[in-house]
Amino acid sequence: MSIQQISVFAENKPGTMKSLTDVLAANRIDMRALSLAEAKEFGIVRIIADNVYAAVTALKDAGFIYSITPVLGVAIPDEPGGLTQVLNLLYNAEVNVEYMYAFLGGKNADSAYMILRVQDETAASAALQAGGIRLVDQEEISQL
Repeated sequence: MSIQQISVFAENKPGTMKSLTDVLAANRIDMRALSLAEAKEFGIVRIIADNVYAAVTALKDAGFIYSITPVLGVAIPDEPGGLTQVLNLLYNAEVNVEYMYAFLGGKNADSAYMILRVQDETAASAALQAGGIRLVDQEEISQL
């Protein structure tokens, strides 16, 4: 049960993020989550969007280079130790977390949301679900 993450390669210069968000706004794409990792000349903008197809079409038409990566979305208790519970389950299943980032979700005030890129999505999904962690799918992300 993965979510499609859009990774955009962005030149590290003033105005690049504005251009990217201008394209998404003009095409009425709502970003549910965003992470920016920078390097000296280029960065990677990781986006979870409400409409992946419309987002990548707009980005492609605007000349942005992107890729789509499957990631896991999890709803965790919004309380101290909620993330630790998730990470303990993954550690016990010997699943490595490559990166992760959080976002707030709309209607469910009792949960926080994390996006996780893991080495073994199948093992991670099984461990998390067995531990009572609810996975979030693309449809749910689109409705938050």
